[in-house]
Amino acid sequence: MPDLDPVFERLAAMLREHAEGLVATRDDADQLYLETSQDPAEFFGAVMRKKAQVAYHLMPVYRDPGLLADLSPALRKRMQGKSCFNFTRIDDDLFAELAVLTARCRAAQDAQPAGR
Repeated sequence: MPDLDPVFERLAAMLREHAEGLVATRDDADQLYLETSQDPAEFFGAVMRKKAQVAYHLMPVYRDPGLLADLSPALRKRMQGKSCFNFTRIDDDLFAELAVLTARCRAAQDAQPAGR
């Protein structure tokens, strides 16, 4: 069983870098869950420690798949479903690409009209 603590910590730190103006509805050793502060609140992203991996969710890519247009094949391989990326170890190159994608998602979230 891989040690997922460092993976969770790195991914949670990455998501927290984009948390200004968002609301953490859960922030503990197993999960960081961020929503918008608008009414009604919308899910933005989460990091979840699972049994065998750490899941990184970005809801803006579900609403706007165009955000994934230039995703590398290596990061695309880490995708499960439409908005989740799974990791069992730290991968600096993929984490750097995921950080850029997270920033684009945040910019897209900020640009959408309230309540959408």
